[in-house]
Amino acid sequence: MPDRVPSDHDAVETHRVPVESVGRTDRPRVLLPAGLGFDDGDTLRLALDGDRYHAVVETSLDGEPVVSHVADNRRLARERAGTNRLAEWVADGDVSLGGSAHLDVVTDGEEYGLRTPGKRVVYTATGGPDASLSDIARDLDG
Repeated sequence: MPDRVPSDHDAVETHRVPVESVGRTDRPRVLLPAGLGFDDGDTLRLALDGDRYHAVVETSLDGEPVVSHVADNRRLARERAGTNRLAEWVADGDVSLGGSAHLDVVTDGEEYGLRTPGKRVVYTATGGPDASLSDIARDLDG
């Protein structure tokens, strides 16, 4: 059964991350902390102020891990298809380009949350998938 974990709980590690524009466009991207060990192509669950989505980590031209597209499911995230929920979140919320957000580590390596600074969010932490299920999913993706 999934655990419900508030963003201000001791088990949740929080990082302040910059929200930037991609080049001279108004498309947002979030720079991820290098110390969290993200690799290019990592797929992760990413909540935006508590709403659960998926994202794929990319590498910026400077070699930094970033997220620039957040989608409704893993397939759409990998294909960079569907509505970009990150762009919606920035456009509709209190986070702006050139500002910052909080990145919460809910389940290291699997589940993260972006939230507006000062906002409290309750996450549903499902934990990582069973190793055998991960292997099957990787085989299907390959």
